[in-house]
Amino acid sequence: MSSELGIRVAGVHKSFPIYERPVHRLLQMLSPRSAKQRWFRQFHALKGIDLEVRKGETLGIVGRNGSGKSTLLQIICGTLEPSAGTVEVQGRIAALLELGAGFNPDFTGRENVFLYGTVLGLTRAEVHARFDDIAAFADIGDFIDQPVKTYSSGMYVRLAFAVAINVTPDILVVDEALSVGDEAFQRKCFARINRIRDDGATVLFVSHSAGVVTQLCDRAILLDRGELLLDGVPKFVVSRYQKMLYVPAERAEAVREAIRAEREDALEPEAPALSAIDESDAQLVRQASPDAAMPRKAAEDWFDEGMTPKSTMRYDERGATIIDPHVESLDGRTVNVLRAGRDYVYTYRVRFDEAMRGVRCGMLIKTLTGLELGGAASNLARQPIAQVEAGGMVEARFRFRCLLDGGTYFLNAGVLAMVGEQETYVDRLIDAAMFRVLPQPERLATGFVDFCVQPSACVLGTELAS
Repeated sequence: MSSELGIRVAGVHKSFPIYERPVHRLLQMLSPRSAKQRWFRQFHALKGIDLEVRKGETLGIVGRNGSGKSTLLQIICGTLEPSAGTVEVQGRIAALLELGAGFNPDFTGRENVFLYGTVLGLTRAEVHARFDDIAAFADIGDFIDQPVKTYSSGMYVRLAFAVAINVTPDILVVDEALSVGDEAFQRKCFARINRIRDDGATVLFVSHSAGVVTQLCDRAILLDRGELLLDGVPKFVVSRYQKMLYVPAERAEAVREAIRAEREDALEPEAPALSAIDESDAQLVRQASPDAAMPRKAAEDWFDEGMTPKSTMRYDERGATIIDPHVESLDGRTVNVLRAGRDYVYTYRVRFDEAMRGVRCGMLIKTLTGLELGGAASNLARQPIAQVEAGGMVEARFRFRCLLDGGTYFLNAGVLAMVGEQETYVDRLIDAAMFRVLPQPERLATGFVDFCVQPSACVLGTELAS
């Protein structure tokens, strides 16, 4: 990642006039300047956004619907003018802001490749030279010579993405476009985004998927109501975004203020890779390295009192409270230093201060960076705990086999119930507990999870090998 800036956004505001009735637009046009304001009200989509993105950085942008994400991207790409403020962009931008943006519906796919490629800054000769690669990536067959108005939404995004990533952009902007298309195509897109990023391009990525943002991005920002609330490492920012999604309406402003107050802690100039809180967790991980003091019996699992996460965050409680999340051995001992291959139980209790129906509990295991490895729910959505009375208690127990590589991992805990006609979190703890898996010198498996592969390799004779 370069220290040079690829994008600088300074004091950007964007307002749109909102008309109560269509005729008010005409009346505003016909009114004298002093009376124009009476026919509309201003909607402030962005409010004084300041943002700097370095060359080669991958920035995730998260926020609820209507928070200003797409407006900000359109201003950066130059398809919208800010009402105030300045934007500086260094290099060629390729953007996927919406399906078929830049396409003429009456043109064929082939014609639109040349049209869109030209819009993105390529010459006709350059598009011609890259056409075969574009067509191969889009993989829409003979439809390349059919009008795009006959395309499905998946075909639209395949072709648009294929053009965008083949212009060799300095800046790639992706706004949820990859939610369309089958899994194989999405995987191909993410692989290409990674290659573009590794080649030094800047990537702006909007997604509602916490796992994708955490895995793909170096940094993330949280937008809400047109305001940049938080700027920091993805794990930190995504956890606050998730809290905002499930907060009751009457508590929304208080949560916004709490997140705004945390902003200074989210990204310290001295250590841009980790927030101060995540640095505390990283320090715990370093202290719990393989060189740490071992118990008397090397085969034992045990409890390390100093290994308690500092990044724990609780959603707003809505009549239920999660109590004492921890990992136990099968004989009931509390442990947080585990042996690979053994079975353990992650457990917690939930106290209900209000009567609730449709109750389910859940758990999730994540890496230090927040990558979601897997989890489970206590009940199927169609078979929840029907009713828990006020003052009741539920114990959730999740038995799992530790098939993880040596390292440190974090656990979430969550309780779902019906609030009105919607299932929602009534309490949730992010980074509720942490545990360490001891290293395995003889381990043949690679990656985080051991899938119990039975590997073999043998030397074949020269004749067989040929």
